[in-house]
Amino acid sequence: MKDGPDISRVAALIGDPARANMLTALISGMALTASELAAEAGVTLQTASAHLSKLEAGGLISLRREGRHKYFRLAGDEVAHVLEALMGLAAGTGALRTRPGPRDPEMRKARVCYNHLAGDMGTQMYDALLARGVLWQSGEALELTDAGRGFVTGFGIDLDGLPKSRAPLCRDCLDWSERRSHLAGQLGRAMLSRIEALGWATRVKGTRVVRFSPDGAAAFAEVFGGGLHHR
Repeated sequence: MKDGPDISRVAALIGDPARANMLTALISGMALTASELAAEAGVTLQTASAHLSKLEAGGLISLRREGRHKYFRLAGDEVAHVLEALMGLAAGTGALRTRPGPRDPEMRKARVCYNHLAGDMGTQMYDALLARGVLWQSGEALELTDAGRGFVTGFGIDLDGLPKSRAPLCRDCLDWSERRSHLAGQLGRAMLSRIEALGWATRVKGTRVVRFSPDGAAAFAEVFGGGLHHR
């Protein structure tokens, strides 16, 4: 027996088509019921429950009870990061029914990836933050610079007030439609929350789409396209 982590166990859990559909449904960051996940996977509730038990035992999802209802969500940011990377790998190797990336143009433009901004606008924001010295990258390490802390604070984010989490403050996540990185981690989630709080964009219920208003898209372009000056 070889030493080290057994990736085959995790790969087998993700590799089942029904379980893969459930996991990708949860990448939106929402908690879903077994019935909702059964519909996503195209299986019966009984079959979905068996799949969910395996995913929970394997540490890929977590269960939360609210009264008589049970809700499932991804176990954490690390799981979402792996799933998005696998989507990128599948797209890059041609494992698609149609053209690379989401079929819906709105999904390609802006969508949720475990509560951070993905798609074209997500990669645009990431590139702008790197280019302007807000973020600094060395190898796989991604850090918020001192100047970046000033920018983030000016954007209306209280870094000291971020929820306690095992997730890193900053990390990059391979965007599977753009084939480039977008910002994940605690800061990625805080940036999307702030964009929503400013009224620039809203999430489309029942989908992963993030829809920007015309004014919101213009404000976003001003901050992350043409400079770091806020309105």
